[in-house]
Parts: sequence; structure tokens; C-alpha cells
Amino acid sequence: MVLISIAITPAQMGIFLTVVGLYTLAASELPRRIIGSLAGMSLLGTLIVTLVRTRQDMESGELGFAEGFIPFIAITTSIGLTAPPILLGLYVGARRRLMESLRERADSLERELQLLAERAEERAEWARNEERTRIAREMHDVVAHRVSLMVVHAAALQAVARKDPEKAVKNAALVGDMGRQALTELREMLGVLRAGESVPAAGGRHGSVSDAVPLAAVGFAAAAAASRAVDEDGPCLEELEELVGQSRAAGMAVDLSVEGESRAYAADVEQTAYRVVQEALTNVHKHAAGAKTYVRLAHRGAEIAMQVENEPPPEAGPGDARLPSGGNGLVGMKERVTALGGVFVSGPTDAGGFRVSAVLPAVA
Repeated sequence: MVLISIAITPAQMGIFLTVVGLYTLAASELPRRIIGSLAGMSLLGTLIVTLVRTRQDMESGELGFAEGFIPFIAITTSIGLTAPPILLGLYVGARRRLMESLRERADSLERELQLLAERAEERAEWARNEERTRIAREMHDVVAHRVSLMVVHAAALQAVARKDPEKAVKNAALVGDMGRQALTELREMLGVLRAGESVPAAGGRHGSVSDAVPLAAVGFAAAAAASRAVDEDGPCLEELEELVGQSRAAGMAVDLSVEGESRAYAADVEQTAYRVVQEALTNVHKHAAGAKTYVRLAHRGAEIAMQVENEPPPEAGPGDARLPSGGNGLVGMKERVTALGGVFVSGPTDAGGFRVSAVLPAVA
């Protein structure tokens, strides 16, 4: 269009075509050198034609200007026909490109926000799964041991109820004590879970928990509940003697030995060590009732080690408790130990028994 307007300029035609063509050219996405070249050609063509036509008109007497005004008139006319459409086209083109860039940036930002929201949802789901696993492991450790001892005492109570009433009364009292302890620990755990629900909510007073609680608060709630479960009312190594005594009261022959100088450890280390011994004794009650059991605890410089080993169990008698097994005890122990950077090993012994060993870093 610009080239056509330049070609018909000598005939004093296409002025409107020149203006529209230059504006369209400047507003297009063509390289600047092409725009400058065509604009220069149009300016030069308009300048030459204007010089020639002005001189002809002055010679014919149609214009009364002095000859010195001819270059001024030619330059002014050519610039007036070329510069405004070029400048306006450059402005409109730059504004259009700016708007497209802003639109692309907004679309990119929206995609990034959507990706961040998806990642936040994944992290929240991971936090929920981790907390769910931790709660299941904690409830298994707390409940399984107490209930296992209750079942053992109940089986012993059934066996001696008629032969030895005094021992039966003692076993019944122990069953009651175990039940009350299990209920107390369950209430403590449920209290921790209920306390974890009071995280800051941004969704108002109505709607479901998932709508009211921000995704970022899920991980905070899980971490807070876990820390409270460890710091508040968590078992420690000082209670290990009592734990062994409960198994002895249930009829298990348990030998406890402690090596090294006892000292204070971090709460999660002491709780993990206690839970490992507790779950190992529970497994002996379940799978090797009546077997001789050895519990060893070693305080070392940079670590604390524990081992629970039982001999082969005797043949089951008529009073065998026949405790069920869910297969989660060893998995839970390994998860606890490895979460603290420790080492966990379990397996049968050459003598036909079973051994559980764990080593934890001694973080004071």
C-alpha cells in the first residue's frame, strides 16, 4: 500500500492512501528497518513532488510566495504527511504489544498460581497422611500393649478361677488396672487430637473443616499435634522398669539389664526407645507366650541401644490367650527408629526365638 501511494504521488493522488498506509505500516510487526525505509521513501517522494509542483505553481502565477519559501513548503508538507501517521502507528503498535505482553504475563501468573495451589494441596495431603500414620502408630503402641496384657490376664483368670480364687481376684484387679490405664492414655491422645483442631481458620464459622482451615495450616496442625504428643505425657526411659514389671505380672519371665550411665535424652528419643521395648514385649505376649525374654538397654557415648530377645516359646496350653496380630508392630517400630536417623533390625534367632534391636542417636 505504501509503495502504491509512492508510485501515484506524482499524479497528486493517494494522499489518504499514503496516510493510512504509513499508519498501518508503523503499527505492524514488521522490523524497524523496513518501516524506516518505506517511511523514508514516502517522505522523499512527497518532498520531491511537492518541490516540483510548488515551483510550477509559482512560475504559472498560481502562488505568490517568494522562491525561498519553496523548500520550507516542501519540507513542511512532506513531514506533515509522513510523521503523524508514523508516530501514531508506532504508539498504537507499542501499546498493542504491551497489552499482549501484560495479558501473557497474567496468563502465566495464573498458571503459576494454579500450580502452586496444586502443590500446596499435595503438601497438605502429604501432611494429613503423615499425621494419620503417626496417629495410627501411636494408638497401636498405646492400645495394643495394654489390651494384650488384659487378654493375657483374662486367660490366666479363666485358668485359675476355680483352682485359686485368691489369684483370680488378683488377676481381675490387674485387668481392671490395665483397662483404666488404656482408657487414660486414649483420653490423652484424643485430647491432643482435639487440641490440634483449634488452628487458625480463614473460612468463617460455617462450612466443613477442609473449607475453614487453610491448606498451609494442615502441616502446622500435624507438627503441633506431634510435638504435643511427644512433650506432654509421653513415656520415658524411667518408666521402663514399670513396663517390664507389668509383663512379669502377666506371667512373663523378663530379665532387664542396663549398661552404661543413665542420662537424659530428647523427649522423642526416650519415647521411641520406650515404644520399641513396649511393642517388642507385646509381640512376645502375642507370639511367644511363656518364653523367657531378655531386655537390654545400653547407654553409649553417641547413641542409645536397646534389644529385646525371647527364647523359643513352650507349647501352648489350654489357657493360651491366642492374641491376634495385625502385622503393624514391626513396621511401626521401624518407622519410629528411622525417622530419628536410627537403625532397626528384627528377625528370628538361631535358637528359634526372636530378636528386636534398635540403635538411636543420643540427642540430649
